[in-house]
Amino acid sequence: MRKNIGLKSFAWLVFAFLLIPLLIIVITSFGTNSTIQFPIKGFTFNWYGKVFQNESFMDSFVLSLEVAFIGTLAALIIGVPAAYSLARHKVFGRNWIKSFFLSPTIVPGLVVGYAVYQFVVIQFQFPILQGLMLGHFLICLPYVIRVVGSTIEQLDFSIEEVSWTLGCTKLQTFFKIVIPNITSGIFASFMLAFINSFNNIPVSQFLSGPGVTMLPTSLMNYIEYNYDPSVSALSVVLMLGTIVLMFIIEKTLGLASIS
Repeated sequence: MRKNIGLKSFAWLVFAFLLIPLLIIVITSFGTNSTIQFPIKGFTFNWYGKVFQNESFMDSFVLSLEVAFIGTLAALIIGVPAAYSLARHKVFGRNWIKSFFLSPTIVPGLVVGYAVYQFVVIQFQFPILQGLMLGHFLICLPYVIRVVGSTIEQLDFSIEEVSWTLGCTKLQTFFKIVIPNITSGIFASFMLAFINSFNNIPVSQFLSGPGVTMLPTSLMNYIEYNYDPSVSALSVVLMLGTIVLMFIIEKTLGLASIS
């Protein structure tokens, strides 16, 4: 009994340790101070207005949405069939292939960013925007392979066999039977990949250029010369967006497990 109480107390301490800095960020976003200070002297919403008036933030926000969406969509187009093949077929060297697909989550982001920059931008002189999209595609792909692959492995293989015996080709079965039954996994992988792409810093930092700057990089550049509460306000907006997306993912996976 005492052991359980001790573990619960420790868990609450860890939770408080993680929560307090986030609460301080939220509080400082409403301060009237010209710089980030805690405790705050007054209360205002002006810093949130300045976030949306900052052209650098808005331009990089739109670019981040575009790159994250395109990178995630490309990862789905390639990753879903790849995940199905790895889950259903005895491909030679399947474990090595799977490890290769998942390698961007193991290799540091700085290495991925530098490799793409050196190979695509420097060696083949591709535009920096295309290199940025390729880098974020590599970030997104492992999440699609992992989440969709595990969803396919839980799918009863017999329904595919029944479809084949009724005259459907394997391609028709994939689109008419498999895809409708793994939509929750596809949706969840899309959300996870999108969040990680949107918030990524190392790859975005390496593949930034004039007019091509992702929001996290824009925020870091802003902090170098400014340390006003608009930084806290933007952080709060990003946290709220991430929380909403994670809530949607949890609900989606929860509904999938019930069905």
